[in-house]
Amino acid sequence: MTFQDETRVVDEIVARGREAQREFESRGSQQRFDRAATAAGWAIMEPSRNRMLAELAVETTGFGNAADKIIKNHRKTLGLLRDIAGVQTFGVVKEIPELGMTEIARPVGLIGSVVPSTNPAATPANNIINSLKCGNAIVISPSPKGSACCKALIEFVHAEFDRFGENRDLVQMIPSPGSKAKTQRLLETADLAIVTGSQDNVRRAYSSGTPAIGVGVGNVPAIVDETADLAAATARIARSKCFDNATSCSSENALLVVDDVYDDFCAALRNEGGAIVPRTQEQEIVDRIWPDGSLNPGVMARDADVVIRELGLGGGIPASTRFVVVETEGIGPGFRLSGEKLSRIAALYRCRDFSHALELTGRILDYQGRGHSVSLHSGRDDRTYVLAKELPTCRVIVNQAHCFATGGSFENGLPFSLSMGCGSWGRNSIDDNLHWRHFMQRTRIVRPIEAREPALEDVFGPYWAEFGK
Repeated sequence: MTFQDETRVVDEIVARGREAQREFESRGSQQRFDRAATAAGWAIMEPSRNRMLAELAVETTGFGNAADKIIKNHRKTLGLLRDIAGVQTFGVVKEIPELGMTEIARPVGLIGSVVPSTNPAATPANNIINSLKCGNAIVISPSPKGSACCKALIEFVHAEFDRFGENRDLVQMIPSPGSKAKTQRLLETADLAIVTGSQDNVRRAYSSGTPAIGVGVGNVPAIVDETADLAAATARIARSKCFDNATSCSSENALLVVDDVYDDFCAALRNEGGAIVPRTQEQEIVDRIWPDGSLNPGVMARDADVVIRELGLGGGIPASTRFVVVETEGIGPGFRLSGEKLSRIAALYRCRDFSHALELTGRILDYQGRGHSVSLHSGRDDRTYVLAKELPTCRVIVNQAHCFATGGSFENGLPFSLSMGCGSWGRNSIDDNLHWRHFMQRTRIVRPIEAREPALEDVFGPYWAEFGK
């Protein structure tokens, strides 16, 4: 297929989406928007479909495991539907009589969404639901490995639409085979580009000329201080690190443990199935994770037994091992363990005290993961403020299983999402979890009101009193 043929395919899809969106908006209502969003939610949450999508995702991408993907597809979608329930995204959303203003919700238009192979059902479903809730059409550009799963998801959405006569063209995807040319054309022709995954795609979105929302790199450091409940902390870390074979960008990649509790922490971690590899074996492990300078696909988001075999650990660790933790000291480009590993492998740092852990965490984020999130296991709430004020991070997750908490949880107040903005630190346009508000814009009616011009003394009086005119 020539470049012209590839762009023509995308242009035709976008044209159908725009036509569907115009009708969706012009004949829309809150009821219609909500019905479409709910239908998309049921498309992935219906148990038999959920299982089929989860199994297909693992089969076609090789990432994660089906049991956890079923949980992820269910909980992420259920949480999102809870978040948007009752939210007004159609018509007048705010009246401000004292300012003579009325705010009216308006769709963005056509969303172009680039999604990763690590979550080929949950991420597109999240974006589809948010788009429909706000009156948009959406075109998904899946990764090549995730294309089959995304296609099945959209077929399920269309099947739900057919039950009440909604236009299928509101939800479409770029057909296989995918290509950079097709993705680029979508980024250039959409009204809003939303990109999760490859940082190359994020950069291309920001330079496409289309308003764009991209998210940054995860590389979560988790601090465990001397006041932490070690049994609870290690249980949370193990649960988070092992879930879906660490496909989440919110999976812990570095554990920073203060010296006073280091040995007890290691003992507790072993009880949770963590095998601790000493520094004497660090280089051997690094060589196996990055055998040719690139991350070994044999360890990437694989089951524990596969990771153990690829690392050559064999009978050297307990048969009950669920994940591997490697002792290290280095941070930066020359020390690969300090970066994201997308696997059941974490780096382990022994820190003199909390201040030292804070310092090392800052260095890790400066190397990789600025803006994303950090984790703290501690009994001291004052230390949460230290992290929040001193580190380049948009989220400080306190005493929680990180990969579940960062993207929204039924036990915290963050919105459910699979895409975490990293602010200016991560070169992103947003610093919060991607959610429905990013899929809507507003028109403001502005009426004249009685003048509110202040006197100069009202503005400058305190300043003049202190420094003179």
